[in-house]
Amino acid sequence: MLAQFSEPTVTSMSEDSAPYTPPKVWTWDKESGGRFANINRPVAGATHDKELPAGEHALQLHSLATPNGIKVTVLLEELLELGIEDAEYDAYLVNIGEGDQFASGFVAINPNSKIPALSDRSTTPPTRVFESGAILLYLAEKFGAFIPQDPSARAECLSWLFWQMGSAPYLGGGFGHFYAYAPEKIEYCINRYAMEVKRQLDVLNQHLAERRFLCGDNYTIADIANYAWYGAVVLHNIYEAAEFLEVSSYTNVVRWAQEIEARPAVQRGRRVNKAWGPEEQRVPERHGPTDF
Repeated sequence: MLAQFSEPTVTSMSEDSAPYTPPKVWTWDKESGGRFANINRPVAGATHDKELPAGEHALQLHSLATPNGIKVTVLLEELLELGIEDAEYDAYLVNIGEGDQFASGFVAINPNSKIPALSDRSTTPPTRVFESGAILLYLAEKFGAFIPQDPSARAECLSWLFWQMGSAPYLGGGFGHFYAYAPEKIEYCINRYAMEVKRQLDVLNQHLAERRFLCGDNYTIADIANYAWYGAVVLHNIYEAAEFLEVSSYTNVVRWAQEIEARPAVQRGRRVNKAWGPEEQRVPERHGPTDF
């Protein structure tokens, strides 16, 4: 049986709804509903021609300040905080609600049409990097920072980095979708993903009970990646589910996330490519430190 959670504002499917029987062959229903139905489609590729803008720096980031997006801007700001001048970057806003991710220029650097995507013009030809975890690893290795060099410590860091990459879809695409965005509240789906999200929070909470950061005393790209998602859960009421998930009970996660969020580079990185919230917190495009 599914675990029970605190009372949500959720209703089951109406009693007169017929059970869904999958067809032998699935076909695309454009009217399926949900918050992002207008941009979801079962095929890849560009929908329109539009070149990407380009700035003066070697690193060109095209992104949005979602949890996946801020991973990269936080790391870039952390690198700049260390005095690494070659980490200067231009960051351009990709409005996924309007389908910017399906423009031909963006698809050229990320055939998966998801933010973030990075082009490094310090190489010939330019190096494209997509998927947030791959970008974090690429930049950490390029600049030799926020990733351990010792093989065992490096393995631990990469394990937690890839743990986040594999776990967060259950949080965003699973729990977040069915709890906050789906056109109908389905009890089974919400319970299924709430159980998994709470299990993930417990994994982090137990691990952080005896460690300052995920890999011990050193702050790494594993912390940046996991903070972006689980910090949003415990500190910022993402999906308006903080009470439902009882996030305050994960005290070690809260402590860890608060320490990370207090870092100046993290505060700057959270603002880059942000297109919502108070005006003073937004930096839709970033081309240099004076943009803050």
